[in-house]
Amino acid sequence: MAPRIACLAGVDCKESTCLARLAMEAAGAGAGGKMKKGAGGRKAGGPRKKSVTRSVKAGLQFPVGRIGRYLKKGRYAQRIGTGAPVYLAAVLEYLAAEVLELAGNAARDNKKNRIIPRHVLLAIRNDEELGKLLAGVTIAHGGVLPNINPVLLPKKTVEKAAAKEAKSPKKAAGKSPKKA
Repeated sequence: MAPRIACLAGVDCKESTCLARLAMEAAGAGAGGKMKKGAGGRKAGGPRKKSVTRSVKAGLQFPVGRIGRYLKKGRYAQRIGTGAPVYLAAVLEYLAAEVLELAGNAARDNKKNRIIPRHVLLAIRNDEELGKLLAGVTIAHGGVLPNINPVLLPKKTVEKAAAKEAKSPKKAAGKSPKKA
């Protein structure tokens, strides 16, 4: 027969497996009924809560905590708000995704599977807004945009145009008006 145990729920229990007593002991309460506190105000002996990063809370891939640390370490201001690193991480992630998408399209246009600096340059310079944002930026091994000034192109002369018309008289004369 099991000895009588004073249950913390206020009832004399005969069983040593009283659910109320086991729950209180697991939570850190002793015979006195007081809860013991662990580090950070959590219950002693209780399971530690899985930490959730600020990046996960914001739904971002870029590290919010690291960006916040860099903002503080860089001494850009005396104080940094809690929303500032989240906002900056979101902006940086958006710009990176935009550049990578356009560079991937440029790589696919050149029938390549790997993005190289040339593809990044083509992506940035061909996009109006990114080109304006990164106008003064030099990309190493990017090269230049292919561009020939129209003044330097050979001019079409009247003789060449007349020669083309003389070669195909059937096309010019063979067309009949559409019947209604």
